[in-house]
Amino acid sequence: MAECSGLQFVSPYAFEAMQKVDVVRLAALSDPELRLLLPCLVRMALCAPADQSQSWAQDKKLILRLLSGVEAVNSIVALLSVDFHALEQDASKEQQLRHKLGGGSGESILVSQLQHGLTLEFEHSDSPRRLRLVLSELLAIMNKVSESNGEFFLKSSELFESPVYLEEAADVLCILQAELPSLLPIVDVAEALLHVKNGAWFLCLLVANVPDSFNEVCRGLIKNGERQDEESVGGRRRTEALRHLCKMNPSQALRVRGMVVEECHLPGLGVALTLDHTKNESSDDGVSDLVCFVSGLLLGTNAKVRTWFGTFIRNGQQRKRDNISSVLWQMRRQLLLELMGILPTVRSTHIVEEADVDTEPNVSVYSGLKEEHVVKASALLRLYCALMGIAGLKPTDEEAEQLLQLMTSRPPATPAGVRFVSLSFCMLLAFSTLVSTPEQEQLMVMWLSWMIKEEAYFESISGVSASFGEMLLLVAMYFHSNQLSAIIDLVCSTLGMKIVIKPSSLSRMKTIFTQEIFTEQVVTAHAVRVPVTGSLSANITGFLPIHCIYQLLRSRSFTKHKLFVIITAHYQQQMWLFSLCETTTPLHPQLLPLIDVYINSILTPASKSNPEATNQPVTEQEILNVFQGLTGGENTRPAQRYSITTQLLVLYYVLSYEEALLANTKILAAMQRKPKSYSSALMDQIPIKYLIRQAQGLQQELGGLHSALLRLLATNYPHLCIVEDWICEEQITGTDSLLRRMLLTTIAKNHSPKQLQEAFSMLPGNHTQLMQILEHLTLLSAGELIPYAEVLTSNMNCLLNAGVPRRILQTVNKLWMVLNTVMPRRLWVMTVNALQPSVKIVRQQKYTQNDLMIDPLIVLRSKSPPLMDITLHMLNGYLLASKAYLNAHLKETAEQDIRPSQNNAMGPETPEVTREELKNALLAAQDSAAVQILLEICLPTEEEKAQSSSTYSLLKSVQSTTSPKSSDVEEEEDSLLCNLREVQCLICCLLHQMYIADPNIVKLVHFQGYPCELLALTVAGIPSMHICLDFIPELIAQPELEKQIFAIQLLSFLCIQYALPKSLSVARLAINVMGTLLTVLTQSKRYAFFMPTLPCLVSFCQAFPPLYEDIMSLLIQIGQVCASDVATQTRDFDPIITRLQQLKERPNEVSGLCKDSPYKSCSRDITSVDPDVQLCQCVESTIIEIINMSVSGV
Repeated sequence: MAECSGLQFVSPYAFEAMQKVDVVRLAALSDPELRLLLPCLVRMALCAPADQSQSWAQDKKLILRLLSGVEAVNSIVALLSVDFHALEQDASKEQQLRHKLGGGSGESILVSQLQHGLTLEFEHSDSPRRLRLVLSELLAIMNKVSESNGEFFLKSSELFESPVYLEEAADVLCILQAELPSLLPIVDVAEALLHVKNGAWFLCLLVANVPDSFNEVCRGLIKNGERQDEESVGGRRRTEALRHLCKMNPSQALRVRGMVVEECHLPGLGVALTLDHTKNESSDDGVSDLVCFVSGLLLGTNAKVRTWFGTFIRNGQQRKRDNISSVLWQMRRQLLLELMGILPTVRSTHIVEEADVDTEPNVSVYSGLKEEHVVKASALLRLYCALMGIAGLKPTDEEAEQLLQLMTSRPPATPAGVRFVSLSFCMLLAFSTLVSTPEQEQLMVMWLSWMIKEEAYFESISGVSASFGEMLLLVAMYFHSNQLSAIIDLVCSTLGMKIVIKPSSLSRMKTIFTQEIFTEQVVTAHAVRVPVTGSLSANITGFLPIHCIYQLLRSRSFTKHKLFVIITAHYQQQMWLFSLCETTTPLHPQLLPLIDVYINSILTPASKSNPEATNQPVTEQEILNVFQGLTGGENTRPAQRYSITTQLLVLYYVLSYEEALLANTKILAAMQRKPKSYSSALMDQIPIKYLIRQAQGLQQELGGLHSALLRLLATNYPHLCIVEDWICEEQITGTDSLLRRMLLTTIAKNHSPKQLQEAFSMLPGNHTQLMQILEHLTLLSAGELIPYAEVLTSNMNCLLNAGVPRRILQTVNKLWMVLNTVMPRRLWVMTVNALQPSVKIVRQQKYTQNDLMIDPLIVLRSKSPPLMDITLHMLNGYLLASKAYLNAHLKETAEQDIRPSQNNAMGPETPEVTREELKNALLAAQDSAAVQILLEICLPTEEEKAQSSSTYSLLKSVQSTTSPKSSDVEEEEDSLLCNLREVQCLICCLLHQMYIADPNIVKLVHFQGYPCELLALTVAGIPSMHICLDFIPELIAQPELEKQIFAIQLLSFLCIQYALPKSLSVARLAINVMGTLLTVLTQSKRYAFFMPTLPCLVSFCQAFPPLYEDIMSLLIQIGQVCASDVATQTRDFDPIITRLQQLKERPNEVSGLCKDSPYKSCSRDITSVDPDVQLCQCVESTIIEIINMSVSGV
């Protein structure tokens, strides 16, 4: 807006004074500056203030005194005396009229027919008419803006163009907006002012008189602005207006710039504001705001912003390059000035003239880059890389010359200097077009030679492990093996941006590297000199030898070329020095990918033509050396040679290697390769759970290693990821345990395993000493308890003897659970061997970890009720381990799946059972056998029956819920505290977990069947037994009579426990099936079926009273069928049938029969041996129980 060049804008000083209402500052303003702020000051002085304080009263007097000498105040006072309500009504009518007749209508309600032009009318008019003239003109512009659909136009208006009346028109505009804010929203007014001459000046005055609206106006203008402002006249005018606003309020300029980025509009404004801010900055050696801003746009994570600004750069280059007024040109000029400001002494890259023949030709005078300029130089290099690689900037000859001088400068030996050299080198690779002349090429070669010579010096002096020597070596190897894509990835990774680099652009650099700088001999000699990074951690940034190793292993270049055989061995050794010896926390992020690619290099050949070109896995002895001191348990605190970080990394390697080996078994079998697998003996010696527990406390330092280990553990060792163990571990490592360990005394620490063994040997006669030692051991941590594990488990068998106090059993159980958090696998093997019967011990049969994974049921060969919790815990773990073992075995022998498919090409035959199906069948049989054994344990033994008959009746107590409570309640409560009851509760908990984990086990177990005496216990004690309702119809449909009886008995308990609509439908089905079987069964089968199932009908009636009619009809039908079978016998059945009909028709009259002791005993006295007679008597007894239950309201 060049038309505003001669006008006076509001100064930042004046705007700040208005914003803060600083009367002292306002009084210091000159008359021209004060004149621009009169509309607001006059309104401030005349309007009733909201602030009634004494200080404001004094300030108001100062304002009045300030205004008293200004002549223009009178005209503003006259403007404020107008009836604005009537004016607003007329304005609303005019808007409606224009909307009705169209925007081009010349009629106006605010202004009658004009005799002269707007300027003369404005001059001759009084205050009310001036307000109407300006309002009418402003509404016309605003109306046209709303109808323009975003197309910019420039409205010619005498009121806003005449320099004589600009100030008066501005006064009227400010008063109108202040008094009619609903009619004239300030954002809409600001948008309209962009379409008139001197609009930026009017806009600044308007905002200065309403300083609180600054951010609102700026955001509105930006939101309505163009995405590319320099492409149109409207965009440039909008940018210029906002730039004037920010000059008036420079403290908000950066906030406005943030709005520009947020809306992705007006990129030129963002750059212009940054340029204005940079000029006002104090010149220092730091990175300028312009570099930071543009770098943030192009290198940030927001792709939308990156594309938006890149379009601005590309479009700006398409216009004339000599357009000095262009914001892009100003930005490039400023960046070039900053670049030249930090360059060392000017160097000539041209051939010396003939007059200087005495000097060495083609040698430039080098001067090192100053240390305070290195960081800024690195930032500028990355910015130019982003501008050229992402935004498509094409550098001028001057820019290319200065960039090359900066890139080939020699920084000091500091960490920032190392970073600068790496960036310069990658920029040379990415933008080889910067080197266009032979002189520039020679300069680059000399600089690269200097890098090779000085990289060791830089590393030693700078004190950092990161160096550019590894990068040079890696790039040279890639050039020799023609892996240009790997070089491109390396360059993008180092620069920190994804840019497009054509492989053809690297051809010249390849020639220079392979023939002039890095010949094969130089590469080999340099590779051996690359040092190992000591104490490698995430704190060491930059390009390290580990990056070289990772890239080499990933690209597999060393296996394709004989040149790199020597380098391979050296780097492989370095790799394990990194992972085994020289690693500390926080973990370097490149270590896990390094191990992954190393494993891949072991399993996958580099090429099909050379399948033997693979690395070798680490030997078992090397792995055991890492864990030396942890595998044994003799010393409480063994001396560890390697750190916990190293041990965790080796554990990750072993688990990942085994998983990858199993995953690639079929591929390896097809290639007839079988890499070595680590033995189970090695895995048994690695304290996996202990290491995982240590890693849990170091999650922040280990990065993603802990989660990666948990994933591998859950896949390959599910028995070490039992949820109960994690919960128990939280309790052990919680606050309560920490407080208990504060009570740890010196006496407790001095108890040795030998003393614990002596206390166990005194157990039959002396319990006190053992109890005292065990209590002291509970105060120790899990790691400190490891030396006591063998003594504790070996003496568990003697705890099964009678007379051992329960307190000792509970304490041993607690100590076992603590040890289970650090050494579960070894602890389980020792416990299983210790709890074997004495006959086994005589034979000296010791089970191994492998034996127990193959046959988990070995755990249940000894029934030890006091320690059943431990037994069940081990059983659950070994069942999970067995599944993982069989899955791994199936993958290991995958080649057996390939051979049958090759042999069965003879023709279509019956499909064989797959090995996967056989494995699933074996697992199902194994789980069901474990369930059956556990259910069998729930039955009382003959000794337990003899000792306490009430204990055995406990199983029936749940079933007989309809019977009144007996008088001997205390005796029944005593039975609940027996060992059998505890064992039953523990087993039911485990079965519930197994059923939930695999519902198919429930179906399999119940199709197999188990003693009906346990139904009351399983239904009441296992919450997941409701699953049985899904398959009971299928079980009833089985042809075997025993399964049908078992299904109906099971259903009777389920109906009582789960009185659901589904249970009702299954019960109806069972009644219908019983009625059907009544008509088809023979006499012997009818007796065998109905005698055990008739009592179940009582439970059906109790759970679902609507079934009463159907059940009574079934019972009468059963009695009639039995009577018909013995009709030829001498005994008359008619009285019994008659009595049954009476019981059905008049239950209330005979409800007391069951209370009649003589009748009751008579009816249930089965004296006859005839099955039909016994069945009829059972039917009668069932009917009486149902009637009594319904009448008594149970």
